[in-house]
Amino acid sequence: MYKLLAALALLAGSVPALAAECAIDLDANDAMQYDRKEIVVDAGCKDFTIHLKHSGKLAKNVMGHNVVVAKAADLQGVATDGAAAGLDHDYVKPGDERVIAHSKVIAGGESTTVAFAAGKLAGGGDYAFFCSFPGHWAIMKGTIRRG
Repeated sequence: MYKLLAALALLAGSVPALAAECAIDLDANDAMQYDRKEIVVDAGCKDFTIHLKHSGKLAKNVMGHNVVVAKAADLQGVATDGAAAGLDHDYVKPGDERVIAHSKVIAGGESTTVAFAAGKLAGGGDYAFFCSFPGHWAIMKGTIRRG
């Protein structure tokens, strides 16, 4: 019996603990679509990273995409102010405190990464991720929440 318990203790000690998933891949395409509608940030994450890939072929001034994270209630205001900021500012108003995180705008075939402190997403809060390229945010959006 003791040998069995000792073997089980050794086995348990050799199995790595399950690590929190603190990064995701997000794909965008020329049809103004992300491949996800929801992102769940593991409660154990200190920081969270979104790897954005644009699998389309069009130029960024025609069909560029980014990913912006903000409170869902702020989505339209952030997108409207971002459109006025222009492509040179990745369609995000400089210094916009409503923005939790945002990536640069990328063209078809390009990739980018954005990371942010996971604690900026309050548990139970209503948050969104979206593309702030003018006209895209109405379609290219989803929910992001702390799990």
